[in-house]
Amino acid sequence: MNIAHRSSEHDADSPGIVTVDTGFQRPIFDAAYLLVERGRAAFVDCGTQHSIPALLAALDAQGLTPSDVDWLILTHVHLDHAGGAGALMQRLPNARLVVHPRGAPHMIDPSRLVAGATAVYGEEEMARSYGEIVPVPAERVVIAADGHVVDLAGRPLLCVDTPGHARHHLCVWDQRSRGWFTGDTFGLSYREFDSPRGPFVLPTSSPVQFEPEPLKASIRALLARDPAWVFLTHYGRVGDVQRLGAELIEQIDAMVSMARQAHAAGGDRHASLTAALADYYAARAAAHGSPLDDAQVRAALAIDVELNAQGLAVWLDRAG
Repeated sequence: MNIAHRSSEHDADSPGIVTVDTGFQRPIFDAAYLLVERGRAAFVDCGTQHSIPALLAALDAQGLTPSDVDWLILTHVHLDHAGGAGALMQRLPNARLVVHPRGAPHMIDPSRLVAGATAVYGEEEMARSYGEIVPVPAERVVIAADGHVVDLAGRPLLCVDTPGHARHHLCVWDQRSRGWFTGDTFGLSYREFDSPRGPFVLPTSSPVQFEPEPLKASIRALLARDPAWVFLTHYGRVGDVQRLGAELIEQIDAMVSMARQAHAAGGDRHASLTAALADYYAARAAAHGSPLDDAQVRAALAIDVELNAQGLAVWLDRAG
């Protein structure tokens, strides 16, 4: 597989699929996908408002215009996936937005989403990382219940309810490529961790709706179709899907065990859990043969360790 996916690069053996680097936070970190079928197009996820030039450039590179886009499909409404949806829809005159039933209200009226994120990040960081969060007119929103099929010029794209990372999460099955567009359900796989064994993967349990048993069930549902590929938002197309799925389920169980141990031990639960997670992922990366050394692994995963620890803590407190 290719180590770096450049904007507007077709994935070999994945017909009509272009990986677009949205530029969120750093290169090769946050992807959207452009699907092209008989002169019509769909985006899966879109990054932030700042990502719009890259998305439009990807269209142009395929000889398409914004009016050729029929669909913007969101895997879920976390801002690194969907923050630019409203602003992008203003540029796509014929497109409709496809979103999980639980996510649709937040796209039509994003005020609660904005308020929550602003409380965490502050106004300055919100503007820097995400730009303006623009509402999507209700009449342009298509609610995708489990089993909803999007028709892209005769190419069916099946939307499947996949809770666990978030309750408003769906994944998209493309029979043509035998690939899933997985958002965050199938975890994170950063290309700099690739080794001769292939891609390295870890789950994302970021706050606030992480639920381990639903997430494992969602992963098993994805594996049941025996996909050739998964198309990750973080980052790019990866194969060896059955191995990765098994590793994700193993890690979710280990993360839950670490969270419970940190809770039972008392003291600074968050500090104990972040230390345990960092050690665990570093050991797995070393066993995988990652080209990064221990310090580089810990630095690359520092934000994910923090978010995973927070999500596990929210789940612990909710579970009681």
